[in-house]
Amino acid sequence: MHKEIGGYLELEHFTGPMLHEEALALSSGRACLSYLIEQRGIRRIALPDYNCDVVEQACRDHGIKIRFYTVGKDLRPKNLAVEEEEWLYLVNYYGQLNGEEIKAYAKRFPKLIVDNAQAYFDTPLSGVDTLYTCRKFIGVADGGFVYTDAPERELEQDESLNRMDFVLGRFERSAGEFFTASARNNDELSTEPKRMSALTRNLLHAVDYESVKKARTENFRQLHEALGNWNQLKLSLVEGPYVYPLMRQEGQKLRWKLIEKSIFIPQLWSNVAEEQPADSEACMLAEQIIPLPCDQRYGAEEMAYIIEAVNENLGH
Repeated sequence: MHKEIGGYLELEHFTGPMLHEEALALSSGRACLSYLIEQRGIRRIALPDYNCDVVEQACRDHGIKIRFYTVGKDLRPKNLAVEEEEWLYLVNYYGQLNGEEIKAYAKRFPKLIVDNAQAYFDTPLSGVDTLYTCRKFIGVADGGFVYTDAPERELEQDESLNRMDFVLGRFERSAGEFFTASARNNDELSTEPKRMSALTRNLLHAVDYESVKKARTENFRQLHEALGNWNQLKLSLVEGPYVYPLMRQEGQKLRWKLIEKSIFIPQLWSNVAEEQPADSEACMLAEQIIPLPCDQRYGAEEMAYIIEAVNENLGH
């Protein structure tokens, strides 16, 4: 059948440059991990104890033997070693690992996967399997990128049209009306590798990435200059960061106080508290880090409001 001609207009086709154009574009970050597992024939893996449960689930879906290693308060592995034939899964938390550090890990551990889900603007290290996820940085419902020299294979293409309601809805209404749909989308994204949908790829070609990176960087800097002395994490400034991670012992209390002021703070990786010992560093990180928003929707005024709200509740 010939391609349809005429009729009503669809979404415009965008042609701007897309970040990670040279990577393999798949349906989600978790699908990228599954793809690497399958193409590399991974049977054993070392995962951090401070991590998203979908990473573990993707591994369990493939029957992989999992061993956990400890992540310290500096957001880096502690006493790290790998066993024979074991792959190392290294998470770049909040973009705090620099290129030289990752290069050092790659030299020590040739079987390495770098998770840059929280470091969208970081450049991957040549020859190191590296994955990214789009939803944390851009207003799309899915999508991920993977850099690998593993053999490529044919994949079915994903479709996103039935997932876009919460993204489109928040554009015109409040986040609260679509929170359930957003959470459902996060839970229902499959670990099965598929090619990125045409819709998501098209939207990613419409983004001004330099503007996004600049806004996130400036917002992070403003928060850090005001709150860095109170932050129990020792942070480096990041180009195009995911969020500003503020760590305080009273983190959960502060989180709810900020939500009362319409500053919505996600609970990242709530699974950690259920899976790891209550006195572990992983639990401390999961419960005490407050990921303050600093993305491209906001500027100096919103950051000042966040700073005021934090200081007010910390008694500064």
